[in-house]
Amino acid sequence: MLIQLENVNYLYGEGTAYETTALKNINLTIEKGQLIGIIGHTGSGKSTLVQHLNGLLKPTSGIIYYKGQDIYEKGYDRKELRGKVGLVFQYPEHQLFEVDVFKDVCFGPRNFGLSEQEVELRAYEALKKVGLEDECFYQSPFDLSGGQKRRVAIAGILAMKPEVLILDEPTAGLDPKGRDEIFSQIKKLREDTGMTVILVSHSMEDVAKYVERIIVMDHGSILFDNEPKEVFTHWEKLENIGLAAPYVTYIMRKLHEKGLPIDIRATTIEEAVDSIWDWYERSKEKR
Repeated sequence: MLIQLENVNYLYGEGTAYETTALKNINLTIEKGQLIGIIGHTGSGKSTLVQHLNGLLKPTSGIIYYKGQDIYEKGYDRKELRGKVGLVFQYPEHQLFEVDVFKDVCFGPRNFGLSEQEVELRAYEALKKVGLEDECFYQSPFDLSGGQKRRVAIAGILAMKPEVLILDEPTAGLDPKGRDEIFSQIKKLREDTGMTVILVSHSMEDVAKYVERIIVMDHGSILFDNEPKEVFTHWEKLENIGLAAPYVTYIMRKLHEKGLPIDIRATTIEEAVDSIWDWYERSKEKR
């Protein structure tokens, strides 16, 4: 068990006329090495949930454990926790502020009292891991494209060598090419390092393609928590809360309704192609 939440509740504006329940009785376990997607409609509690995982927000009630320790017990070092559980916000410009990219990525590890040599080595390695070109290292981060800014923000977290990487809408505002590049880089990072990765996303296609577990939030509660194939079988319930299954799922269901014996649980184009091809090969054998 890496992270565990027990009966976690969170209220915005507690005790005021604007009091709002953002999280309701959340019970959740996150294991080492998992690649998890968190989805939900706007206001469902996705971002609020992930900001609890490294102590940026304190629950109104309930307990949060990291490696079996209560992160709010007396003497617990939450600054160190935020180096282990790194969060990249939706808008990378909120995390970029130095005069050039390299200095920006150095900022995090420098705050942990490392030698300058170690700081710079970590920054260089992190920038290479996210695939940023060397010529960008000494540019202002604000002169970069949206996709490049996103890579710099991720590198700034990676330089602290986290065990958990949380990305809140990592491809928001990017074109399809930029979105694919970011997700491919994230997948490779996870494969190379074995770190736990948590993605908050609105894109059902991206979540279906890259994650192995989906947590669906609805009005501050967990509605579903399972592998993508299982979650997207509940497409009608997802539609009722303002979400949807991937387009492929709907196409496969339509084909199945027409009499084709194919896998209606396919959630990616690759799975759909394999299923249709298998049906085609089987049909040839029967002729």
